[in-house]
Amino acid sequence: MQFCANKLDKKDFFGKSDPFMVFYRSNEDGTFTICHKTEVVKNTLNPVWQPFTIPVRALCNGDYDRTIKVEVYDWDRDGSHDFIGDFTTSYRELARGQSQFNVYEVINTKKKMKKKKYVNSGTVTLLSFSVESEFTFLDYIKGGTQINFTVAIDFTASNGNPSQSTSLHYMNPYQLNAYAMALKAVGEIIQDYDSDKMFPALGFGAKLPPDGRVSHEFPLNGNMENPYCNGIEGILEAYHQSLKTVQLYGPTNFAPVVNHVARYAATVQDGSQYFVLLIITDGVISDMAQTKEAIVNSAKLPMSIIIVGVGQAEFDAMVELDGDDIRISSRGKLAERDIVQFVPFRDYMDRTGNHVLSMARLAKDVLAEIPDQFISYMKSRGIKPNPAPPPYTPPGHTHHHTQI
Repeated sequence: MQFCANKLDKKDFFGKSDPFMVFYRSNEDGTFTICHKTEVVKNTLNPVWQPFTIPVRALCNGDYDRTIKVEVYDWDRDGSHDFIGDFTTSYRELARGQSQFNVYEVINTKKKMKKKKYVNSGTVTLLSFSVESEFTFLDYIKGGTQINFTVAIDFTASNGNPSQSTSLHYMNPYQLNAYAMALKAVGEIIQDYDSDKMFPALGFGAKLPPDGRVSHEFPLNGNMENPYCNGIEGILEAYHQSLKTVQLYGPTNFAPVVNHVARYAATVQDGSQYFVLLIITDGVISDMAQTKEAIVNSAKLPMSIIIVGVGQAEFDAMVELDGDDIRISSRGKLAERDIVQFVPFRDYMDRTGNHVLSMARLAKDVLAEIPDQFISYMKSRGIKPNPAPPPYTPPGHTHHHTQI
């Protein structure tokens, strides 16, 4: 909405008034709760305020006929703002948009009581009004958008030799290592949003048989044509297999796996699919500049990246990629949205060794940003969810109407 005012009362001894407005929604019990304050427009009796956006819920609790009270004040530096006057309206009235119905007299009741000839303390006019539906993550899921989950695992030598118990890739026959735990925690939740449960699983930073060439995007199942694994169990199996066949090496390059997923995401930008890449790493990254470039390019695509850092390294580079505090940029280009979420795995190891609780917390924190990142993509592209299909009724349960 946007408002302007005309001929407001002059309240300042020197100069004119410095008007601002305060909006209140009315509650069930007749009290009022502040829900919006405009900015102050300095030294004018005819201010034009900036347009603002507010949830309908906040304005009137979704009740179109409920009173909305608006007070107009003259701003004073010491905080003793002078009351100019007020008026009331409702969502239903405002929704008529700019018209003669949406010009309001600003009334100062005290002044009206005292002065016989009092008309008003100015008028406020609605300049524009529009309402937009806000869709939720689930609206898109119900409408059929698929989440494609890809995992990429760090096979660099800094993880330590998998046959030694100090290694982050240690193959302990009795319990999952940190890589497997992080994969399982995040994967088991995200898999429910993916109908075929077939997940591409990649490794990076290892020397591959037979000739020992270094690869930064190799399929864990060894099948270049078809890197898909069946379910989280399938990924874990392929991960354990590849630990036996490849040689941990380096350097640690993220850009190839990010670009790998981006290539797929670039082919479906109609909102029918969204891609989530989970990178599990010990956090020592060698291609920071290329990775930033890859992330900035991916931010335009329907994809998000989750990085789980395992081990005891300093994860400064990962925190920088996360972009929560400072949006990442590459060659002077800012990422158009924040698509990376980083969490250090060690923050989730409770001292008692009870992994069940800590894994649930890990999954929650890791996935917390995905719905907002997902919505920010759909919104920026103007993509609305498809209508949800009618609920499924099993065959033989159709309702027969008998005519009498």
